[in-house]
Amino acid sequence: MPDIGAEIGKEFLQIVTGELRKLKAQGDKALAQVSDDRKLHLKLDEGSNSIDIIVRHLAGNMVSRWTDFLTTDGEKPTRNRNAEFEPAPSLTRADLMAIWEKGWACLFNTLGSLTPANLQATVKIAGKELSAMDAIVRQFSHYAAHVGQIVFLAKHLEWQHWQSLSVPRKKT
Repeated sequence: MPDIGAEIGKEFLQIVTGELRKLKAQGDKALAQVSDDRKLHLKLDEGSNSIDIIVRHLAGNMVSRWTDFLTTDGEKPTRNRNAEFEPAPSLTRADLMAIWEKGWACLFNTLGSLTPANLQATVKIAGKELSAMDAIVRQFSHYAAHVGQIVFLAKHLEWQHWQSLSVPRKKT
């Protein structure tokens, strides 16, 4: 008789990995449309984040959360979260893309190593205990929100030449 829990866990890992890959691809396509590297550092106002800040925050979060996911607190003492929100105008597109790729690679490497049995493990994030499955879902939600911000900013900055990432308006 098949283990339904294991089958559901396997399907969960496949689905969440696939959806995260789609999310990354959406971010990749939005970032590729930002024509001028200076635009990566523009903020709409003093209370907003630039694309580069969001990229550095996402990558910092991913490396912190997904490194030793099952065995150490997801908020690593080596992470300087506050620095992620400071302007970094000297970073080039290549620098930002390397940071972006490093974060996603850490996430996908860890997700690829997980088994259905790992999903019920207790993990910590900033001292708070939760199931690995809960942590994965929370991170997915966090990343989706920030990739949405990147898409919004890229579209705003490149509105004259924007290529839709989904079905263009009036094309349904």
